[in-house]
Amino acid sequence: MDRVKDKVVIVTGGARGIGAAICEVLAKEGAKVAITDILDDEGKALEEKIKNNGGVAKYYHLDVTNEKEVEEVFANVEKDFGKIDGLVNNAGILGANKPTDQITEEEWDKVMAVNVKGPFFCTKHVIPYMRKVGKGSIVNISSVYGIIGNGDVPPYHASKGALIMMTKNDAIIYAKENIRVNAVLPGAIWTKMVEDFIVKSGMSIEEGKELLASFHPVGHIGEPIDIAYGVLYLISDESKFVTGSLLVIDGGWTAK
Repeated sequence: MDRVKDKVVIVTGGARGIGAAICEVLAKEGAKVAITDILDDEGKALEEKIKNNGGVAKYYHLDVTNEKEVEEVFANVEKDFGKIDGLVNNAGILGANKPTDQITEEEWDKVMAVNVKGPFFCTKHVIPYMRKVGKGSIVNISSVYGIIGNGDVPPYHASKGALIMMTKNDAIIYAKENIRVNAVLPGAIWTKMVEDFIVKSGMSIEEGKELLASFHPVGHIGEPIDIAYGVLYLISDESKFVTGSLLVIDGGWTAK
């Protein structure tokens, strides 16, 4: 308990899936969590769940592709909680699953707006608040698709690769200000996004789970909590000597 006691952490895409697990784990360990998402009902329900379990949380509607909205929400978070110590850039979409030559400009731009421009806007606007605190931790949720190809979802692969290089470069830029920037690279994690991907691929849920499990030497896909504990470590002061790192949580997928 209390691994991140009294830290104020913003989590984008925090209403469900990996984001929700991150919010719950951080709150359980003492953080004051700003849940941000465009899924208002789910976000408000999560806020109540965390509060009912004795944690501190508040939901904010946030479209990470809108810079003005990012700026306003972050200002409100500081106003409500007094500071901002951490940011988890988790909001992301999978996008079109078609060969590159069949992807439209609109489909490409939609993924890049959420998965790359979103973390850019959020990082840009959280840095001034972290400077006030004198330190900070930013965690970008990338993917194993940022370091390996799998022959599907081209915009997603490109966006997660971009996020990895943003992580490394920002880590160097802000290291002297004691602001750390790291990335978590999940393998296949059972979320609504993955479930929807399976359905759209024409497979049954069980067929999809079996296929995804086959990618991982451990023999099964992961759960959101598996990623949440990695984020907890990187937000906490336990990782004070860690920046520019890629924490791969993938059941051994990329070890092959």
